[in-house]
Amino acid sequence: MSQAQPSHRQDVLAIVPAYNEAASIRSTIRSIREHAPFADIVVVNDGSTDPTARLARSCGVPVLDLSCNLGIGGAVQAGYRFAVEQGYGCAVQIDADGQHDPRELGRMLEAMQRHEADMVVGSRFLEKQGFQSSFARKRGIKLLAALVSALTGRRVTDPTSGYRLCSRKAAELFAADYPTDYPEVEAIIQLDNHRGRFIELPVVMRERQGGVSSISPGKAGYYMAKVVLAVLIAKTKKKHKEWSFGYES
Repeated sequence: MSQAQPSHRQDVLAIVPAYNEAASIRSTIRSIREHAPFADIVVVNDGSTDPTARLARSCGVPVLDLSCNLGIGGAVQAGYRFAVEQGYGCAVQIDADGQHDPRELGRMLEAMQRHEADMVVGSRFLEKQGFQSSFARKRGIKLLAALVSALTGRRVTDPTSGYRLCSRKAAELFAADYPTDYPEVEAIIQLDNHRGRFIELPVVMRERQGGVSSISPGKAGYYMAKVVLAVLIAKTKKKHKEWSFGYES
């Protein structure tokens, strides 16, 4: 399938949240530039204690330095705020560890336009190609997928995927309010609460190219319990609200 290319450069922003990703940040930036040259890049340095920020700047991309480690939710929200303030038409989250293949971004843009979606989530499990994660994690993801599918009334296969493309409207929503801890699952519920349309698209992901996952085997049970509770609370907060605001800088 051909790559969808926006009419001008400032339509798409690749948000790259990074915490101690010195081992892979430069290769991630190079990959985005090579395979998605129509996208601008911003790296959100989430209080890294290694040379992540310096290495990113050496590649000539803007870096947002957070004063402390806010976690993935705070880093991603900072990226969405930057996207909205700078006037981008849409924004895509791309992990700094090299798992997300920027070659998939063109297909995600085409799917967003074709389905008039507010968010396109890249799913590892629709076609089950590429890196599929460990057996234990896949079981946990399957349970979360069943929960999110039940709460939204839409089939969801990969709710923990961080590879997601958001429209301007969704970026405004997340710039104003974004979940903090392990936010991917809760963000789908948040979008659905505001009548946002999301779809999944099969993508091929890779193994992490460097660094260490924030979810260790010892934290897996705690993570599952916390996410399930957060999702259930999120669903009761604003049931089917219309889009009622725009982000103000």
